[in-house]
Amino acid sequence: MRYRFFLMGLLFCGILSAQFSRDSIVTDVVLHQHRVSFDRYMHDKTINAAFEQPLDGNTEDNYREACWTISQFVLKSAEIEKGFKTLFNSYASLEISTKRALLEAVYASYPGEFRVEIQQLIKQETNPKLFAIAAVYLYRTDHSPRNSSSLQQQLHQQFKGSDTLAVLQELDKYLSQHETWTSKPTPAVSSLFSHQKKAGHKIIYSFQRWNRDYPGLAVVQNADGSFCRDEHGQLRVFEQLARSASNLPYFITNGSTPQGIYSIQGIAVSHNHLIGPTPNIQLVMPFEADSVYWHDQVDTTNDALANYLSLLPVSWRSYPPVTEAFYAGKAGRTEIIAHGSTIDPDYFRDKPYYPLTPTMGCLCAREDWNIFNGRINASEQLNLVNTFLATPGDTGYLIVINIDNQLKAVSRDEINQWVNEFEKDTK
Repeated sequence: MRYRFFLMGLLFCGILSAQFSRDSIVTDVVLHQHRVSFDRYMHDKTINAAFEQPLDGNTEDNYREACWTISQFVLKSAEIEKGFKTLFNSYASLEISTKRALLEAVYASYPGEFRVEIQQLIKQETNPKLFAIAAVYLYRTDHSPRNSSSLQQQLHQQFKGSDTLAVLQELDKYLSQHETWTSKPTPAVSSLFSHQKKAGHKIIYSFQRWNRDYPGLAVVQNADGSFCRDEHGQLRVFEQLARSASNLPYFITNGSTPQGIYSIQGIAVSHNHLIGPTPNIQLVMPFEADSVYWHDQVDTTNDALANYLSLLPVSWRSYPPVTEAFYAGKAGRTEIIAHGSTIDPDYFRDKPYYPLTPTMGCLCAREDWNIFNGRINASEQLNLVNTFLATPGDTGYLIVINIDNQLKAVSRDEINQWVNEFEKDTK
């Protein structure tokens, strides 16, 4: 049976709500021999054998699957470059799903090498999502005001109704505002803590950098406003990566995790081998499942954005980056959850986020597996889930925030400062 490497069509067991034992978590996916076989098959069959075939209607599926695999594992090789050139040469005749897989893989693994090809194809691109991927590729290679303006002009010329399409609206904002927001401070983080204490929700905060190459940290605030601490009184923090493998922007499917508010719907276990058997936190976004997003606490006389912003203190409601999740949901993003990973971290050994592993847009916590018996040595995901479940209830909200653009992982000291400030003010 052929391996399938991309994280699509997730299937979940029933929602769970108890504490979980590390001893109960085991999988053969992480065993050394399985990883060796996986790697060999991936390179020899899924990628190289696919790209050696002539590209036609009978082999396009194989080319597409190769691209999804390249994107997930951020791979580079001479064979991959040859395959990409074949796909670019036949771009006009490809299915939309193949075009998307190609552009995502190129964005993930070759940040500037295919600029000429993408400059040519974007001129004729009529699909909004494909145009957006091509535009952000060109923006990343040159984010000067002049290039940003040129891309915006091209956007408006090629899509006369761009102001009615959510993905193009977000692209327009991204091209004009991204550089500005990465250099601006957030509103006071402690005000978030105070607001949520009054609201009485259980909250997970995931603090990240604008540059998602650097891992973030998550903390849990209980419904009574207190923060979860260990037996020594130390704040419990959990390593979490909000970078997707492609690292596309927040409003594009499979892009890195959008900032903003997610509704926690409980705990589940995935059947996806790359996610693994560690319990995950089920999340929904605005527009994805509005019937449950609000936990039955919604003012039906307000519009969706007003209700979304009401979950935040006043000082945060005029801070646009915190609405990324709202507009990403409007643009069609779904299936973002917080989970663990069985992916071999050695694929990313040269990356700043090693040994964490990127996903297709979810929040991924660090896990260390025993490659000889398939059991888990240590799991930030398991610790996060059990900490969240340590007080009554398995629902609430998760808020993702880029705190600044420092080129380093988020530290415990930074979060301690905000929590201490909050606790001092509420004594």
